[in-house]
Amino acid sequence: GEWGGGGQMGLVLIAAEGRGAPPCKPGFSEDTYKVVLPDTVEEGRPLFHVDFLDCGRGAPVRMECNNPSDFRIEADGVVYAARSLQRSPQHALVLLVKAIDGTTQQQMMVHTAGNTDLMEISFPSRRNSQLKRMKRDWVIPPINVPENSRGPFPQELVRIRSDHDKSRALRYSVTGPGADQPPTGIFIIDPISGELSVNKPLDREHISNFHLRAHAVDLNGNQVENPIDIVINVIDMNDNRPEFTHQIWNGTVPEGSKPGTFVMTVTSVDKDDPKTANGMLRYKILSQTPESPTSNMFTINNKTGGIITVAAGLDREKVPQYTLIIQATDMEGNPMYGLSNTATAVIRITDVNDNPPEFTAEMFSGEVRENRVNVIVANLTVTDKDQPNTPAWNAVYKITGGDSTGRFSVPTDPTTNEGLVTVVKPIDYETSRTFVLTVEAKNEVPLARGIHYPHLSTATVSIRVMDENESPYFEPNPKLIKLEEGLMPESALTIFTAQDPDRFMRQKITYSKLSDPANWLRIDPNTGRITTIATLDRESSYVKNNLYNATFMGLDDGKPPANGTGTLQIYLLDINDNAPKVFPQEAEICEKPEPNAINITAVDGDLNPNAGPFAFELAHRPFDVRRNWTITRISGDHAQVGLKIGFLESGIYEIPIIITDSGNLPMSNTSYLRVKVCQCDINGDCTDQQHIMAAGLGTGAIIAILLCIIILLILVLLFVVWMKRRDKERQAKQLLIDPEDDVRDNILKYDEEGGGEEDQDYDLSQLQQPDTLEPDAIKPVGIRRLDERPLHPEPQYPMRSAAPHPGDIGDFINEGLKAADNDPTGSGSTAGSLSSLNSSSSGGDQDYDYLNDWGPRFRKLADMYGGCDD
Repeated sequence: GEWGGGGQMGLVLIAAEGRGAPPCKPGFSEDTYKVVLPDTVEEGRPLFHVDFLDCGRGAPVRMECNNPSDFRIEADGVVYAARSLQRSPQHALVLLVKAIDGTTQQQMMVHTAGNTDLMEISFPSRRNSQLKRMKRDWVIPPINVPENSRGPFPQELVRIRSDHDKSRALRYSVTGPGADQPPTGIFIIDPISGELSVNKPLDREHISNFHLRAHAVDLNGNQVENPIDIVINVIDMNDNRPEFTHQIWNGTVPEGSKPGTFVMTVTSVDKDDPKTANGMLRYKILSQTPESPTSNMFTINNKTGGIITVAAGLDREKVPQYTLIIQATDMEGNPMYGLSNTATAVIRITDVNDNPPEFTAEMFSGEVRENRVNVIVANLTVTDKDQPNTPAWNAVYKITGGDSTGRFSVPTDPTTNEGLVTVVKPIDYETSRTFVLTVEAKNEVPLARGIHYPHLSTATVSIRVMDENESPYFEPNPKLIKLEEGLMPESALTIFTAQDPDRFMRQKITYSKLSDPANWLRIDPNTGRITTIATLDRESSYVKNNLYNATFMGLDDGKPPANGTGTLQIYLLDINDNAPKVFPQEAEICEKPEPNAINITAVDGDLNPNAGPFAFELAHRPFDVRRNWTITRISGDHAQVGLKIGFLESGIYEIPIIITDSGNLPMSNTSYLRVKVCQCDINGDCTDQQHIMAAGLGTGAIIAILLCIIILLILVLLFVVWMKRRDKERQAKQLLIDPEDDVRDNILKYDEEGGGEEDQDYDLSQLQQPDTLEPDAIKPVGIRRLDERPLHPEPQYPMRSAAPHPGDIGDFINEGLKAADNDPTGSGSTAGSLSSLNSSSSGGDQDYDYLNDWGPRFRKLADMYGGCDD
């Protein structure tokens, strides 16, 4: 190969600890060794010798160089060529030698430099002919300068010269970072001699190389040569220790891992050149704590820092954690002159399920009262060496025998890891008095391979059942019986008794009634016999869907006593004990049906066949029913009522209808259909005021209103007549009553409101004294209109003088008012009863034929009240 250098070459050795001088101090004999080497060196040829002073200690000293591929140094200090070398005229040789004291591990560093004759760099010559291309600039090989040099400074590196300096004076300069650009002042050049020097120590970790440009100009500043590029490389020295990226490294590995299991990787960095031995790191485990079961449980890859297991026997239950001290050394781990640093690796051993749960005893016991559920009868305790509160420690319990009916379960207490034997289904003491369970304990995760459950992972649980007083029970419950309704009181129905499940206790049961909504039943407290105390009625509101429910209780005499309840359901069969009725009970119809009919339905509380089909007919009395109305059967449950005549006066009528059901012993009933006959418009809707009043007021209220209006009219008329004749009659001795001026001439009764001035052509002779009227024949009994006055005999009017004193008109009015106030029936009033103004079919002595002469409106009244019932 070629050396890097130019001119003559030499070695300069600089001791790290200084010169060897009295008093004696170990080190190199000279700070600088200058050696001139030939152009060609054969392999194995000794080149030069360096002396090392040990001051008579006799300690072994080891010599090393930084370029072992080209040179080797023996222990006696002789440097040999490791291979054949060819000197390059452009490069200078730089060699670093290290001496290491084997006792103190002290290191002394030296480096090489050129001899006193500097390498000379010449600018390339130029050709003046413009017809030929200029020669390319020379490429100057890099100049190597070791870092951290201790001088003396400035230290010459190379000489730059131009061939033109023979003919004229030239000036040399360098430019670039490190010269005239930041960082300035590192490199300087003698402008006359062209010697390039370094002015201070260099740091490769800061700047690893510099690129400068050399210039040559004449005294006038004219460039005489093309600039030359100079590259200066900073040679690395081992001046930086390895640094771990973390001081403490954490890793895990499962217990029981096989040798070769990867654990973790540690990493360290070195600022020195990683391409040289200065930055090549090697790792090593210095110590392991604890050293159990061996001191070499782990190993580390010296190049990558990967830690793996190398021995079996990792057991978390014995050693849960290991601490390793890791060392990183540069110079490829050479302990003689490499720099080192340490870090801590903490390896935690993780748990695996290599320990099964084991019961603390082979037998457990407990007791429980019968019929109890969700109660704990025994606590099963286990031990497990695995890490608590992990799936490898948590126990799972399973009943493997003795519980064929599934009456127990064994959940796990999450805090204590105990098995809680719990009753989940009621236990009957009379059936089972003891249980012997077999319970198995396992972990939530399977055991590690090769581990088996021991004998103590299974235990026996003995449970004793204790007897309790149980409630009597009715059988069957509910109990259903069927019978016909209408059963008379004190009839025996059935015997409803309860059974006591406590076969080993002799107890007596007494019975009582809890629920009997209609209060129909009674139960014997000793025998449970049920009898009736009232008639059973299927149509009662307490019967739903033909069923009547009653609840009874049976109470034993245990300590404490227990009771049970039972329900008796009585299914009532229907008998024909309800007569049918008409529905609806009210309806409306127009005076002139065109056509107009009322649809009715028969309702019966009984069921078929004791209900429909029904027979409908009108009652024979009163006679007007069949004369005015007709009824037609539509179906078994429906009929239609209509007017038989072409016209019927407005009013409210009650029609008696006889309805008969279809029972084996049929039942009939007369129902009254209330019909409102009214005047209707073209749409068939009632329009007269009577309909409105009847809809909102009853007959009594309407009569009371009419009486008040008549009394007010009488008072007003009397007051007017008295005012007109006050002066004329003041001197008269008697009150002469003119038939045309009778005060009762304007008092009339109408069955309907209305009547204007066209209807006031009255025959005032009809308002004479009641004793002047002739009795009329008693009218036969017929259908009475509901808007008429109640039926009662017409009162007899007392006789009064024909001509009272003219001055006593006020007394006359006051006496009439007092009589009306004191006698509600009007029988004692001198004015006569107002009922005389009403029509009556009761046989009064009033003749109404004169109403035919009063006009068309009163002719209807004459027809209604003056006619005879056929």
